[in-house]
Amino acid sequence: MEGPAPLLARTAAPETGGDREAAPGCDPLAASGPALVAGIGFRHATGADEIVALVRRALDEAGVAAGRLGLLATADDRAGDPAIRTAAAQLGVPLAAVAVEALREAGRRGVTRSARIEALRGVGSLAEAAALAASGPGGRLVLARIASPGATCALAASGDPS
Repeated sequence: MEGPAPLLARTAAPETGGDREAAPGCDPLAASGPALVAGIGFRHATGADEIVALVRRALDEAGVAAGRLGLLATADDRAGDPAIRTAAAQLGVPLAAVAVEALREAGRRGVTRSARIEALRGVGSLAEAAALAASGPGGRLVLARIASPGATCALAASGDPS
């Protein structure tokens, strides 16, 4: 796949601010530079509040400021769900709809595996695959998949040092 995943919808993205110091135990490259992508997997009954809370928890666990979040990404067949669209709006970031082929290609670089998701989607982690695909060809995981009762989230950063 060349370039980032296609965007489904755009909302006004906040300024990411300048470079920030890395939190203890955080990769300094992940704490400054390009905006982060939050890949999201979620069940149909999951609400926007749960997704937003999980993204905020992921940013906290990665030791990066919320202002570093630049994009939410999920599978293209889930991107029209009101919960994910509302979550993106509440977080003030665009939403990327990632095609199945891009998910499968990026999913090879994931580090966690769910047998259920692998059977349904052909990737070990939808959250990791979406984050990696939307972060572009050189994207790398900053935070492996974490979960709440109805959603999963992983963070990736672009490999582009700009």
